[in-house]
Amino acid sequence: MPHDVAPATREGSQAVHRTLALLQCFTESPQDLGASDLARRTGLALSTAHRLLKVLTSSGFLEQDAHTARYRLGPTTAELGRLAFHRRGLHRAEPELADLANRTGATADLAVRVGEHAVILAGGSLDRDGTRGLRRPVHSTALGKVLLAWGGGEADLETLPMPPLTHRTITDPQDLRDELSRVRAAGFALNEGESASGVRTVAVPVLDAHGRARFALALRSSPEAMASERLAWFAEQAAACASALEVLLLAPTERRTGPRPAIVLP
Repeated sequence: MPHDVAPATREGSQAVHRTLALLQCFTESPQDLGASDLARRTGLALSTAHRLLKVLTSSGFLEQDAHTARYRLGPTTAELGRLAFHRRGLHRAEPELADLANRTGATADLAVRVGEHAVILAGGSLDRDGTRGLRRPVHSTALGKVLLAWGGGEADLETLPMPPLTHRTITDPQDLRDELSRVRAAGFALNEGESASGVRTVAVPVLDAHGRARFALALRSSPEAMASERLAWFAEQAAACASALEVLLLAPTERRTGPRPAIVLP
Protein backbone atom coordinates (compact mmCIF):
# COMPACT_ATOMS: atom_id res chain seq x y z
CA MET A 1 0.00 0.00 0.00
CA PRO A 2 2.67 2.61 0.85
CA HIS A 3 4.24 1.99 -2.58
CA ASP A 4 0.88 2.82 -4.21
CA VAL A 5 0.15 5.92 -2.09
CA ALA A 6 3.48 7.70 -2.46
CA PRO A 7 3.35 8.18 -6.26
CA ALA A 8 -0.26 9.38 -6.07
CA THR A 9 0.68 11.84 -3.35
CA ARG A 10 3.58 13.15 -5.41
CA GLU A 11 1.38 13.51 -8.48
CA GLY A 12 -1.28 15.35 -6.48
CA SER A 13 1.27 17.72 -5.03
CA GLN A 14 2.76 18.34 -8.46
CA ALA A 15 -0.68 19.15 -9.88
CA VAL A 16 -1.33 21.65 -7.09
CA HIS A 17 2.01 23.39 -7.67
CA ARG A 18 1.40 23.54 -11.40
CA THR A 19 -2.08 24.97 -10.91
CA LEU A 20 -0.81 27.62 -8.51
CA ALA A 21 1.98 28.50 -10.96
CA LEU A 22 -0.64 29.17 -13.64
CA LEU A 23 -2.59 31.46 -11.32
CA GLN A 24 0.61 33.23 -10.27
CA CYS A 25 1.23 34.27 -13.87
CA PHE A 26 -1.66 36.72 -13.62
CA THR A 27 0.01 38.68 -10.82
CA GLU A 28 2.86 39.48 -13.20
CA SER A 29 0.89 40.50 -16.30
CA PRO A 30 -1.58 43.36 -16.86
CA GLN A 31 -3.10 41.55 -19.85
CA ASP A 32 -5.16 38.47 -20.53
CA LEU A 33 -2.96 35.47 -21.30
CA GLY A 34 -3.28 32.70 -23.86
CA ALA A 35 -2.68 29.04 -23.17
CA SER A 36 0.63 29.15 -25.05
CA ASP A 37 1.75 32.17 -22.98
CA LEU A 38 0.89 30.39 -19.77
CA ALA A 39 2.57 27.15 -20.82
CA ARG A 40 5.75 29.03 -21.72
CA ARG A 41 5.81 31.05 -18.47
CA THR A 42 5.32 27.98 -16.30
CA GLY A 43 7.40 25.53 -18.33
CA LEU A 44 4.42 23.21 -18.75
CA ALA A 45 3.58 21.17 -21.80
CA LEU A 46 0.76 22.84 -23.70
CA SER A 47 -1.49 19.80 -23.22
CA THR A 48 -0.92 19.91 -19.46
CA ALA A 49 -1.63 23.65 -19.38
CA HIS A 50 -4.87 23.14 -21.33
CA ARG A 51 -6.00 20.44 -18.90
CA LEU A 52 -5.34 22.55 -15.81
CA LEU A 53 -6.81 25.68 -17.39
CA LYS A 54 -10.02 23.77 -18.08
CA VAL A 55 -10.29 22.89 -14.38
CA LEU A 56 -9.55 26.47 -13.30
CA THR A 57 -12.12 27.84 -15.74
CA SER A 58 -14.86 25.39 -14.74
CA SER A 59 -14.36 26.33 -11.07
CA GLY A 60 -14.42 30.07 -11.77
CA PHE A 61 -10.82 30.79 -10.79
CA LEU A 62 -10.22 31.81 -14.40
CA GLU A 63 -12.50 32.78 -17.24
CA GLN A 64 -11.88 32.57 -20.95
CA ASP A 65 -12.75 35.27 -23.44
CA ALA A 66 -15.12 33.81 -26.03
CA HIS A 67 -13.57 35.83 -28.87
CA THR A 68 -9.84 35.73 -28.15
CA ALA A 69 -9.69 32.42 -26.19
CA ARG A 70 -7.37 34.19 -23.74
CA TYR A 71 -7.68 33.81 -19.99
CA ARG A 72 -8.19 36.28 -17.15
CA LEU A 73 -8.79 35.96 -13.43
CA GLY A 74 -12.33 34.79 -12.76
CA PRO A 75 -15.13 35.54 -10.29
CA THR A 76 -14.10 32.90 -7.76
CA THR A 77 -10.68 34.53 -7.45
CA ALA A 78 -12.33 37.93 -7.01
CA GLU A 79 -14.70 36.50 -4.39
CA LEU A 80 -11.88 34.95 -2.37
CA GLY A 81 -9.81 38.12 -2.61
CA ARG A 82 -12.67 40.24 -1.34
CA LEU A 83 -13.41 37.83 1.50
CA ALA A 84 -9.74 37.77 2.52
CA PHE A 85 -9.55 41.57 2.36
CA HIS A 86 -12.46 42.02 4.76
CA ARG A 87 -11.72 39.08 7.06
CA ARG A 88 -8.20 40.41 7.57
CA GLY A 89 -9.75 43.76 8.50
CA LEU A 90 -7.97 45.58 5.69
CA HIS A 91 -11.06 47.68 4.93
CA ARG A 92 -10.50 49.27 8.36
CA ALA A 93 -6.96 50.21 7.37
CA GLU A 94 -7.93 52.13 4.24
CA PRO A 95 -9.20 55.31 5.98
CA GLU A 96 -6.04 55.45 8.11
CA LEU A 97 -3.83 55.08 5.04
CA ALA A 98 -5.82 57.72 3.15
CA ASP A 99 -5.48 60.15 6.07
CA LEU A 100 -1.74 59.47 6.28
CA ALA A 101 -1.39 60.13 2.54
CA ASN A 102 -3.33 63.39 2.84
CA ARG A 103 -1.19 64.60 5.75
CA THR A 104 2.13 63.77 4.14
CA GLY A 105 1.44 64.18 0.43
CA ALA A 106 2.99 60.77 -0.18
CA THR A 107 1.58 57.43 -1.32
CA ALA A 108 0.84 55.21 1.69
CA ASP A 109 0.87 51.41 1.30
CA LEU A 110 0.46 48.39 3.55
CA ALA A 111 2.16 45.09 2.69
CA VAL A 112 2.95 41.58 3.91
CA ARG A 113 5.74 39.23 2.93
CA VAL A 114 5.08 36.36 0.55
CA GLY A 115 8.34 34.55 -0.18
CA GLU A 116 10.78 36.90 -1.88
CA HIS A 117 8.20 39.66 -2.31
CA ALA A 118 6.40 42.30 -0.30
CA VAL A 119 2.79 42.15 -1.47
CA ILE A 120 0.82 45.39 -1.18
CA LEU A 121 -2.66 44.70 0.21
CA ALA A 122 -4.02 48.21 0.76
CA GLY A 123 -3.10 51.79 0.02
CA GLY A 124 -2.58 54.32 -2.73
CA SER A 125 -0.69 52.03 -5.09
CA LEU A 126 -3.83 49.90 -5.47
CA ASP A 127 -5.73 52.93 -6.72
CA ARG A 128 -3.02 53.93 -9.18
CA ASP A 129 -2.21 50.55 -10.63
CA GLY A 130 -5.07 48.11 -10.53
CA THR A 131 -3.98 46.20 -13.63
CA ARG A 132 -0.86 44.51 -12.23
CA GLY A 133 -0.12 42.49 -9.16
CA LEU A 134 1.55 44.66 -6.56
CA ARG A 135 4.55 42.54 -5.62
CA ARG A 136 7.78 44.26 -4.73
CA PRO A 137 11.16 42.53 -4.16
CA VAL A 138 12.01 42.41 -0.46
CA HIS A 139 15.72 43.07 -0.99
CA SER A 140 15.32 46.40 -2.77
CA THR A 141 12.32 48.05 -1.11
CA ALA A 142 11.69 49.75 2.21
CA LEU A 143 8.62 47.56 2.69
CA GLY A 144 10.71 44.44 2.17
CA LYS A 145 13.51 45.58 4.47
CA VAL A 146 10.99 46.11 7.28
CA LEU A 147 9.47 42.67 6.76
CA LEU A 148 12.93 41.11 6.83
CA ALA A 149 14.28 43.16 9.74
CA TRP A 150 11.33 42.51 12.06
CA GLY A 151 10.13 39.28 10.52
CA GLY A 152 12.92 36.84 11.18
CA GLY A 153 13.84 36.77 7.51
CA GLU A 154 17.63 36.91 7.82
CA ALA A 155 18.03 33.14 7.95
CA ASP A 156 17.32 32.78 4.24
CA LEU A 157 19.30 35.74 2.89
CA GLU A 158 21.91 33.46 1.32
CA THR A 159 19.30 31.97 -1.00
CA LEU A 160 17.19 35.10 -1.51
CA PRO A 161 17.23 36.33 -5.13
CA MET A 162 18.77 39.82 -5.26
CA PRO A 163 18.73 41.03 -8.87
CA PRO A 164 20.14 44.53 -9.44
CA LEU A 165 17.24 46.82 -10.33
CA THR A 166 19.27 50.05 -10.24
CA HIS A 167 22.91 50.84 -9.51
CA ARG A 168 21.89 51.36 -5.86
CA THR A 169 20.33 47.92 -5.33
CA ILE A 170 21.86 45.79 -2.58
CA THR A 171 22.82 42.46 -4.14
CA ASP A 172 25.10 40.90 -1.52
CA PRO A 173 23.64 38.94 1.44
CA GLN A 174 26.10 40.39 3.97
CA ASP A 175 25.46 43.93 2.75
CA LEU A 176 21.72 43.35 3.17
CA ARG A 177 22.29 41.86 6.62
CA ASP A 178 24.21 45.00 7.61
CA GLU A 179 21.41 47.15 6.16
CA LEU A 180 18.79 45.30 8.24
CA SER A 181 20.82 46.00 11.37
CA ARG A 182 20.78 49.70 10.49
CA VAL A 183 17.03 49.51 9.88
CA ARG A 184 16.37 48.08 13.33
CA ALA A 185 18.63 50.68 14.95
CA ALA A 186 16.88 53.53 13.11
CA GLY A 187 13.34 52.22 13.69
CA PHE A 188 12.50 52.55 9.99
CA ALA A 189 13.71 51.45 6.56
CA LEU A 190 14.72 53.69 3.70
CA ASN A 191 14.72 53.01 -0.02
CA GLU A 192 16.89 55.49 -1.88
CA GLY A 193 16.27 54.63 -5.52
CA GLU A 194 17.13 50.97 -4.99
CA SER A 195 14.13 49.62 -6.89
CA ALA A 196 13.46 52.55 -9.25
CA SER A 197 15.26 55.79 -9.94
CA GLY A 198 13.77 59.00 -8.59
CA VAL A 199 11.83 57.30 -5.78
CA ARG A 200 12.34 57.65 -2.04
CA THR A 201 10.43 55.50 0.45
CA VAL A 202 10.36 55.19 4.23
CA ALA A 203 8.71 52.21 5.91
CA VAL A 204 7.94 51.09 9.46
CA PRO A 205 6.62 47.85 10.97
CA VAL A 206 3.14 47.11 12.27
CA LEU A 207 4.25 45.02 15.23
CA ASP A 208 2.56 42.28 17.20
CA ALA A 209 3.01 41.28 20.83
CA HIS A 210 6.17 39.33 19.98
CA GLY A 211 7.80 42.27 18.24
CA ARG A 212 7.37 40.77 14.79
CA ALA A 213 6.21 42.74 11.77
CA ARG A 214 2.76 41.53 10.80
CA PHE A 215 2.64 44.22 8.12
CA ALA A 216 4.95 46.89 6.74
CA LEU A 217 3.69 50.43 6.21
CA ALA A 218 5.43 52.67 3.67
CA LEU A 219 5.32 56.27 2.47
CA ARG A 220 6.61 56.78 -1.07
CA SER A 221 7.36 59.98 -2.95
CA SER A 222 10.18 61.75 -4.78
CA PRO A 223 13.44 62.76 -3.05
CA GLU A 224 12.45 66.39 -3.58
CA ALA A 225 9.07 66.01 -1.86
CA MET A 226 10.47 63.74 0.85
CA ALA A 227 13.49 65.91 1.62
CA SER A 228 16.33 64.46 3.68
CA GLU A 229 15.88 66.99 6.48
CA ARG A 230 12.24 65.85 6.86
CA LEU A 231 12.81 62.09 6.80
CA ALA A 232 12.35 61.77 10.55
CA TRP A 233 9.01 63.56 10.31
CA PHE A 234 7.79 61.22 7.56
CA ALA A 235 8.95 58.19 9.53
CA GLU A 236 7.22 59.44 12.67
CA GLN A 237 3.98 60.03 10.78
CA ALA A 238 4.17 56.50 9.41
CA ALA A 239 4.92 55.09 12.88
CA ALA A 240 1.89 56.85 14.38
CA CYS A 241 -0.31 55.33 11.69
CA ALA A 242 1.28 51.91 12.25
CA SER A 243 0.38 52.12 15.95
CA ALA A 244 -3.24 52.81 15.01
CA LEU A 245 -3.24 49.88 12.59
CA GLU A 246 -2.01 47.56 15.32
CA VAL A 247 -5.28 48.24 17.14
CA LEU A 248 -7.41 47.94 14.01
CA LEU A 249 -5.82 44.84 12.49
CA LEU A 250 -4.65 42.72 15.43
CA ALA A 251 -6.69 40.95 18.09
CA PRO A 252 -6.22 42.31 21.64
CA THR A 253 -4.08 39.33 22.64
CA GLU A 254 -1.82 39.88 19.61
CA ARG A 255 -1.13 43.57 20.18
CA ARG A 256 2.17 45.06 21.18
CA THR A 257 2.33 46.29 24.79
CA GLY A 258 5.80 47.85 24.89
CA PRO A 259 7.05 50.99 23.16
CA ARG A 260 7.60 51.18 19.43
CA PRO A 261 11.17 51.31 18.10
CA ALA A 262 12.35 54.90 18.36
CA ILE A 263 12.88 56.81 15.11
CA VAL A 264 16.58 57.67 14.93
CA LEU A 265 18.15 59.17 11.82
CA PRO A 266 21.35 57.30 10.85
